[in-house]
Amino acid sequence: MLNTTKVILISKAHLPYDKIASWTNMYNYLLEKKDHNFDYIITKNGGKEADNLVYKYLREVNIVDKVKSKFYGKSKAYNNYIEALDSIIEEGIQYVIHIVDHSGIVIPIDNHLRKKYHRKNFFIQYYYHGFSPLFNKFNGQKFLKAINEMFFLTTDSYFQYLSYYEECSFKARVLNNATDSERFKRVSEEEKSRLRKNNNLDKDEIIYLWCSQDREKKGLHIVLEAFKKVHIINKKTKLIVVGLDRDINQKGVIPVGRIPNNELPMYYQMSDIYLFPSLWKEGFGIVLAEALKCGCYCIASAQGGIPEVLGGGKYGVLINKPNMIDEWVNEMNEAIKILKNNNVNPYLSEIPEKLYDLDLWSDKIKHFISEAKSSFN
Repeated sequence: MLNTTKVILISKAHLPYDKIASWTNMYNYLLEKKDHNFDYIITKNGGKEADNLVYKYLREVNIVDKVKSKFYGKSKAYNNYIEALDSIIEEGIQYVIHIVDHSGIVIPIDNHLRKKYHRKNFFIQYYYHGFSPLFNKFNGQKFLKAINEMFFLTTDSYFQYLSYYEECSFKARVLNNATDSERFKRVSEEEKSRLRKNNNLDKDEIIYLWCSQDREKKGLHIVLEAFKKVHIINKKTKLIVVGLDRDINQKGVIPVGRIPNNELPMYYQMSDIYLFPSLWKEGFGIVLAEALKCGCYCIASAQGGIPEVLGGGKYGVLINKPNMIDEWVNEMNEAIKILKNNNVNPYLSEIPEKLYDLDLWSDKIKHFISEAKSSFN
């Protein structure tokens, strides 16, 4: 009789991860600061290890794997995952396998479990960090039938799956991205003024902020063109640009380059208006959540999961035509009028204190895994 259940975490990135990324930051927090319920982790070698977790490192993909992948299908490229999994699995134990945003390994793992073990002794959770369906309808059915449970970042993403696939028999959850409420939080006007003074910014200026990776789909070119028009009319404005490794020669624009994650809250806290001009279907947009929690007046494109992050417009402004410069100019100018007339962001009263809170996210992950473990009974 099987009466023991273990939990295996599978991650492409080594955890704890030492660089900036949304979901890795969350799992870093979970593994290092919370009472998690993972027993093993299958991941790449490198970096420090979390306590109370057995690491099974993936061997490097070799020429044999590549040849097999070419002639026998891409699934053979994941033999190192299968080998790591086999090194963990013991007779008489049931397993919850928690896979984070690595869709390619799901079908090979499911096939392997069905061939070598009793599939009913395994419960596969998949945490998807995108928005639109991952596969075409034919391959998607194979993927969806290989998992027991899927976590979505937003309800809208879940509905995308229901409308796209004819059959969705997996169990579903919605689990938003989250951030540390002790770091990303509002500060007093006095502290805001102090931060600005330390960074050579006038306390009476309207400060816009853009923070992302320097990729075209992140929409910086849209914001720069819009800000040029805003700045002509409103001289006492600045645009801080975080995340670039290049100069921007434009009046009122302050590029600060890439900065460590622990310095990010300061930029949100001394800014008035956060701009999120994404031109693709974002899964969630953790930087938008960080800006919200720090009290910024947020203006964002209505793409992918973004509307849900802003509560459908309850927490900030959504732009339905994000490629149109004048849409941004109008909302950026309107934000100045609102902030000057109210002396406060009018959306703040609508934002729950623990919105997108990392401790709550950690508790939910633990609870969902515990429920998966109990499902064997």
